[in-house]
Amino acid sequence: MNAADQRPAQDDPGATPPDRGSGAPESPGTHGGDDGRPRRRWLKVLIVFLLITLPAGYGVISAIQSREGGENKEESASATGLTEGWPSRVQRRIYDVPIPAYSADVAYYETNSWDESSLYVQFITSPEGLNRFLTRAGTRPSALEDGEVTISAKEAKKVGWRLGSGDKWSGTVFTQKDPQPTLEITVNRDNPRHPKVYVVSTVTP
Repeated sequence: MNAADQRPAQDDPGATPPDRGSGAPESPGTHGGDDGRPRRRWLKVLIVFLLITLPAGYGVISAIQSREGGENKEESASATGLTEGWPSRVQRRIYDVPIPAYSADVAYYETNSWDESSLYVQFITSPEGLNRFLTRAGTRPSALEDGEVTISAKEAKKVGWRLGSGDKWSGTVFTQKDPQPTLEITVNRDNPRHPKVYVVSTVTP
């Protein structure tokens, strides 16, 4: 045996590397051929799609709900025309409608056009409250004429008022110089202790 025969096989440039077996680690990125990158790209596309479409979907749903809610409110308003509650202080001052304190069943409706604006108001008060209202509005209790309904059927229909006739009804029209409002006042005394007052105050610019 010579020196060449005694040299280890791994030192031979032409020798075949020993088989390390199936337990040898693979080089990074060789599994699947692309390190799972297509899957990651699809995941990113899906996330972007959801981020875009979900808010848009919620927006559509919200718009539909808002429209339906608005339609319901419009239908309710068109049925009676009145809004429950007190008109603002500014409205009461502009239209000279000093609703007495502790009034009940208060509701109002305002209309505006280029030539006139009107405030429709209803409330239930006491006989003393009615007298205070008439005095503060600029007229007087004695101005009410028995059997008179001073609000027209057309005006009453606009807000769903059902005004009657007879000795339990009385009314007056308080006219002032422009731009002060004109007040049509009608009172129902079916319950003498709690008269119900209907007012249409109209302002002409």
